[in-house]
Amino acid sequence: MSLCVAMLIASEFMPVSLLTPIADSLGATEGQTGQAISISGFFAVTASLLMTTLAGRIDRKWALVTMTGLMLLSLGLIAAAPTFIVLMLARALLGICIGGFWALGTAVIMRLVPKESVSRALAVMYTGQAVAAAFAAPIGSYLGGIIGWRGVFWILVPIVALNLVWQLLVLPSLPADDRQSFRSLLAVLKRPYFARGITAVILTFAGAFSMFAYLRPFLETVTGADVVTLSQLFLVLGCSGFIGTWAGGRYANDHVIRLLQMVPLTMAVVTLGLIGFGQLVVTTAALLAIWGIMNTAMSIGWMAWLSQNVGDAPEAAGSLIVAAIQASILLGAALGGALLDHIGVDAAFMGSAVLSGIAVLLVGSGNRLLKDTSSRKCCIIRHRLMP
Repeated sequence: MSLCVAMLIASEFMPVSLLTPIADSLGATEGQTGQAISISGFFAVTASLLMTTLAGRIDRKWALVTMTGLMLLSLGLIAAAPTFIVLMLARALLGICIGGFWALGTAVIMRLVPKESVSRALAVMYTGQAVAAAFAAPIGSYLGGIIGWRGVFWILVPIVALNLVWQLLVLPSLPADDRQSFRSLLAVLKRPYFARGITAVILTFAGAFSMFAYLRPFLETVTGADVVTLSQLFLVLGCSGFIGTWAGGRYANDHVIRLLQMVPLTMAVVTLGLIGFGQLVVTTAALLAIWGIMNTAMSIGWMAWLSQNVGDAPEAAGSLIVAAIQASILLGAALGGALLDHIGVDAAFMGSAVLSGIAVLLVGSGNRLLKDTSSRKCCIIRHRLMP
């Protein structure tokens, strides 16, 4: 599952490091090419909402294997895409894989390990995200200059094929516990603390990706980075993600709210720092390292929050939170692309900081994001009324 996550993340965000050559090759603007991330996010939203209902009582092992097979097909189509339209169609197929896999991922982890090990198991799975963040962008940027962006995507094809075989061999049978329905999704969404959490998720991830999707144009125009420097900066960004994965797995169980507060606040400060000091390569590298730590800790934090507060309905909650994350990627990339094309890259980064700041305010003290807040208040009141 960790390798599958690595391939999903690499496939989804590889256009970030190859944005300029893809745009030039297919005759599109950089802002339009950034929408290749948006389109996968749109279909991921739909797939994540439909997966647990359409899958019904299908063994979850075979659902995950099917998503991996579709990812393999998508990568072949992307690498061979003759036009921008074909690229977008292939990215739409990839979005279905992303939404379907992530909708089930956390629920599957919760079934594979004891409750007290869920955060650490999530960290293991999200190590794949850290690996992809560490090596996909810099290697993609570097190899793109040598073998072209199509060659980079062709390299991913045999790795995904290997992962497909690996899943078939080692994943245990995971029969569905109950048949999910849209009513079960609505029942979870009607929980006030969960609805507030989902809103905070959207703002946090939208803030992150309205910056991240257009990082390469910023580094090229503001920092003045060439291909080698770009690869080095993306490597710094990605390698720091291992620290975020470790920290998320270690602290999410006992300090999840503090983590959810820290991530958007730090990301907003880093993004403003890039606007002010992005012309300095060393300073930019340091800021990107901090951002990379927060980026991987962000996903672990929110999935740990889900496992702690919606453990009675993990598949329904997983579908909703994945839909929220993918919708936020769609929103963030679309907003950032519009600001980039019509105003400039600094405007895209400023929009990112504003969204992250709003997310900090929404998380607040965190008490309103916890399922047992009401019961604790009742206990406190009863205790005070007792003689």
